[in-house]
Amino acid sequence: MNTVLTVAGSDPCGGAGVPVDLKTFSAYRVYGYSAISAIVAQNTQGVNASTPVALDFLKAQIEAVFSDTRPLATKTGMLATEESIKAVSAIFKKNRVKNLVVDPVIKSSNGKVLLTSKGVEELKLSLLPLALLVTPNIPEAEVLSGIKIKTNADKKRAAKKILGFGVKAVLIKGGHGTKNADDFLFDGKKVHNFPAPKLIKKNIHGTGCVLSAAITAGLAQKLDLVSAVEKAKGFIIQSMGRAIDPGSGDLVLEPLNGLYAEAEKHRLMQKALHFIQTLKENKIGGLIPEVQSNLGLAIENARGLNDVIGIPGRIVRNGDDAYTVSPPMFGGSRHVADIVLTVMTHDSTKRAVMNIKYSDQLLDICKKLKYKIASFDRADEPKKVKALEGSSLEWGTDKAIRDFGSVPDIVFDLGGFGKEEMIRVIANDCNDLLERILKINLMAKKL
Repeated sequence: MNTVLTVAGSDPCGGAGVPVDLKTFSAYRVYGYSAISAIVAQNTQGVNASTPVALDFLKAQIEAVFSDTRPLATKTGMLATEESIKAVSAIFKKNRVKNLVVDPVIKSSNGKVLLTSKGVEELKLSLLPLALLVTPNIPEAEVLSGIKIKTNADKKRAAKKILGFGVKAVLIKGGHGTKNADDFLFDGKKVHNFPAPKLIKKNIHGTGCVLSAAITAGLAQKLDLVSAVEKAKGFIIQSMGRAIDPGSGDLVLEPLNGLYAEAEKHRLMQKALHFIQTLKENKIGGLIPEVQSNLGLAIENARGLNDVIGIPGRIVRNGDDAYTVSPPMFGGSRHVADIVLTVMTHDSTKRAVMNIKYSDQLLDICKKLKYKIASFDRADEPKKVKALEGSSLEWGTDKAIRDFGSVPDIVFDLGGFGKEEMIRVIANDCNDLLERILKINLMAKKL
């Protein structure tokens, strides 16, 4: 397995430094070694204090790694002092370190100084000449270059100045930009821009660490530098979309969320297959409307269509029998996915929906089962919503929930011009939804 090394600080909340580097390496499926350069007292609100690891012990950690393996790529994060940088650089030079990525951690996001001015000078003198890439954010690039950065032309001038210290390429990260988060890569010959919008207004802890770790992992996978940066940029955008909120301060990246989502998708698909088979065995054809039924099952923290299972071609009726023309798949039904995702904006624990036909009898059954029931009237639908293809169900679901005051078990409407009346059954998960559908079906058959 490809191995990589990170030399960086600790982080008790796991969102930056060595903890998040190792998680990023695992997400990339490379094996991470690590050496702690500083002990940091930190949480999602910021850095409270830090202290460098004793120099002999820092060197012993790194030498232990090199006596055991030859990392295909290495990164540094917080190094804290001039002496630490000098010692680390000497070991790297002696061991002819490959694909070195330097993340020049100078200050924390809450303004705590993490590298002294003498340390910055030592970084330029001894570490950058060994590096393939340095990844400063805009304030760090200003410190390293002495150039105030406001435009892309300023970025290029700053990058040229930083290249003068011996590093092969400079990636100026755009997270501190006001309008976008474009990253700027310059190797002395060619500029590469990696555009990205500002996704989240709230600050996210650990983005710089994750990006540099992802680039390092990509280099260990033998990607060229531009490809490694491009892949890492995509990874960071995806990770930001799944940022978590574990404390009372900043959001935190969880690089392994992608792997967790893959595993959850697999488990949910197995449940969906069981769900459909059980519906068929229980002959729920009498519940299926003229426009057919569909299923919406979302993973935890679903963000879009591809996080929600639907059935292409829907669930079709043939007498009392129900059957499907296609197997379930993620992204299989935009209409039902829109309902699920709308519900989740109100209550993220409600991740399962199925539509069934409307009748007074079925509505009475839902009442007898003591389900919480809400409705909306299509006559109230704004013209701009009607004009926007596919937005009616989002609007109707949202209105019913807001009018009701919470997420109900049932949302129904009585249709409109060209629109069939419908009942939507909402549940926490696949098992809960199956139980509700089977109860409704059983009672309907007894009538």
